[in-house]
Amino acid sequence: MPKTQLNVRVDESTAEAARQRALQRGMSVNRYIEELVRQDAGEVGHTFVEAAADFMKQYEAVFAEEFGPECKGTR
Repeated sequence: MPKTQLNVRVDESTAEAARQRALQRGMSVNRYIEELVRQDAGEVGHTFVEAAADFMKQYEAVFAEEFGPECKGTR
């Protein structure tokens, strides 16, 4: 996906916090901010839910065998 430059102004303490958090995670400040926005927009949560649903489809029989068919499809 092509990148677009976005300029924002923050106070120095916010900028330093972003630098430190990015450094702790071993990533650039740009990537750190991009991931924060994606998380806030729900993309990460949506991806997690899709992966969890796929996992449950793949292992539904194993869970039914272990816990009984009465648990199948219940929340």
